[in-house]
Amino acid sequence: MSRAKEIKRKNLLRIKRKRRIKDSVLGTEQTPRVSVFKSNKYFYVQAIDDTNGNTIAQANGKDMNLKATKENVKKIAQSLAEVLKSKDVESIKFDRNGYLYHGVVASFADGLRENGIKV
Repeated sequence: MSRAKEIKRKNLLRIKRKRRIKDSVLGTEQTPRVSVFKSNKYFYVQAIDDTNGNTIAQANGKDMNLKATKENVKKIAQSLAEVLKSKDVESIKFDRNGYLYHGVVASFADGLRENGIKV
């Protein structure tokens, strides 16, 4: 299998997982859905209130000049946790956006837990 076909297959599988997860995770104002996106370079995250269709908070590695590594996503998690705490949010629903729960995605969730946000 060529490299291009392999990448296309992986992306299609991620989109299928993303749809399954999105159907079961719904955020509210008190427990927002935290959606993550990782590119090859950076890590992006936003807390979403699906009932009103608003983004409550966001953080990304690009603005903070942090690459998508396990250590750096913990700093991004700390930044997001501070904003969420200032808005009286103590627990979230985690939307891994089709990514497998390991590596930087798991490290980000652990970073939120370490900063007092219930995942």
